[in-house]
Amino acid sequence: MDHADRRRRLAARLSELQADAFLVTAPANVRYLTGFTGSNGQLVVTREDTVFFTDGRYDEQSGHEVPDLSREIYTGEFAPAFRAVCRRLRARRVAFEAAAVTVETHEKLGEEIELISTSDQIEGLRIAKDPEELAKLQDTQALADEAFETLLPKLAEGMTERDVAFELDSAMRRVGADGTAFDTIVAFGENAAEPHHAPTARPMARGDVVKIDFGALLDGYHTDTTRTLAFGEADPRLAEIYAVVLDAQQTGIDAMRAGALAGDLDAAVRAVITEAGHGEQYPHPLGHGVGLQIHEAPFLRAGSDVAVPEGAVVTVEPGVYVPGLGGVRIEDMVEVTADGCRSISRLERSLVVL
Repeated sequence: MDHADRRRRLAARLSELQADAFLVTAPANVRYLTGFTGSNGQLVVTREDTVFFTDGRYDEQSGHEVPDLSREIYTGEFAPAFRAVCRRLRARRVAFEAAAVTVETHEKLGEEIELISTSDQIEGLRIAKDPEELAKLQDTQALADEAFETLLPKLAEGMTERDVAFELDSAMRRVGADGTAFDTIVAFGENAAEPHHAPTARPMARGDVVKIDFGALLDGYHTDTTRTLAFGEADPRLAEIYAVVLDAQQTGIDAMRAGALAGDLDAAVRAVITEAGHGEQYPHPLGHGVGLQIHEAPFLRAGSDVAVPEGAVVTVEPGVYVPGLGGVRIEDMVEVTADGCRSISRLERSLVVL
């Protein structure tokens, strides 16, 4: 990963922001710009230099992970160390990430310095993945796919939603993942009508649909996949819904390409579901970016005029949810290319009957 080039691209924005420096505090953005994996790190980026901050717990670790940067190891609060470095760098106007700084912290940081609020400056740089990131996402998805495939033969009547979630989480670690990308969602039967259902002690029974939303985590990169299965013969209404959702997802995949507007992609998929009579049962956006965060830009939602760039990795995840009956979601991550997109998962998308 060329972290120095990423920092140069951020520094190039300082003139437009009318700032002398940029304070970075969001953990994912610190990692993107430096490779630091600890839980407490900050950066001050200027046109000529970058200073990395952390506390004594990460002195040794940061020495290995950010050897190319000047480091400030502080005790106590970050604010005094920040102000001292700004004085040394003659940085009087400092841009900061509004979404990552609390009001209390803002008051402490700004005692001597003019702080300039910004949004999505680094997140915008992160949308288009570089080749190393794309390779990492592919590797992480391969682990999630492998774990899911090892799970399927183990599914049996009487297993609870919690049992299945635990088995899948364990499988992802066994095949080499650092952990899970988020809390695994497992929903049987009527529980599948909840888009984000927390696993319970509800046992699996013949005729249930089984909705599983899962992801692996490796070296900071996340994946996000959903599959809906049939445990035995599914209710014909759910089989019909599955066909609609699969058609809708394929519509989104076919429409995906660099320059496509997020709102147009959402509308194209939503139209398929609406025309099938299920529009009111599709309550969420089409998808979102995935990378160092499980939900990151770009967000594929209604009305958005954001153009999806080449190199973005986004989910395509339509769903239909019917209270009392169940629900279906099919979700895959795709890499956006100049003339289309490439699926990152190799899992089967047609209905699997167990």
